[in-house]
Amino acid sequence: MRTLRNNLITAALCIFWLGTGIAQGNDQFQAYWVHEDVVKPSMVMQYETVCKELTDNMKKHNIQGLQVIVSNTVDNRYMWISPINTIADVDRPVFQTLSEKMGPENMTAMFNKMNKCYDVEHDYIIQMDKELSYMPDGITQTPEGQEYRKFHYYYYTPGNATMVKEKAQAIKKLFQSKGSKLHYRVYHSGFGNRGAYYMVAIAAKDAADYANKITENNTLMGPEWQSTFNDFMGSLIQYELVEGRMRPDMAYSPK
Repeated sequence: MRTLRNNLITAALCIFWLGTGIAQGNDQFQAYWVHEDVVKPSMVMQYETVCKELTDNMKKHNIQGLQVIVSNTVDNRYMWISPINTIADVDRPVFQTLSEKMGPENMTAMFNKMNKCYDVEHDYIIQMDKELSYMPDGITQTPEGQEYRKFHYYYYTPGNATMVKEKAQAIKKLFQSKGSKLHYRVYHSGFGNRGAYYMVAIAAKDAADYANKITENNTLMGPEWQSTFNDFMGSLIQYELVEGRMRPDMAYSPK
């Protein structure tokens, strides 16, 4: 995680701020800064060891100004997800403070070990759309005891944005009318993403629990669900399904 390039990141986010805006003060949206490391298969164990070392040091020194959850996918992508409201939330001297606490030589050595684990990394913004999300018991990214994830990516052309959103709203209304037990969160692509998409995250205990939830939901929703979902899919240009899990052992939140 080559995180000591705050000036470049801040400049990029300024473009994002001017172009699309972070939904500051808007209860419908919550923006997240995502840092994604694409880890080499042979280096997964070393990467995770160093990441846990990083998290342990953050906890030890109670570093303020950063709250992050971590997810990794079956294709060895590790996503560090942190809520943001303003540009100042990104341009924070978090690692400068950590360097002072643990010693610059120790921190440099730790990041050097991490940097050997991957050649590709990304930084981008996504926004949770709370009105499109379906979590009647209250929205949370980390439902207790449900660390397994399926991430559904629905890509569309910008010219179809209004129509796609309307069809997504129709899906939520159907879930509400049927009292579905299958909860989901909807995120929209933002600055730094390639293409426009909605990402739907569904949590479960494990793969078997996920499959049971889908089967039960399909039975509950009946034929109307299939026609509504097919109508939504017909407005897209691409669909991608990614399997992953949350990593509370790497997450961090200051005291």
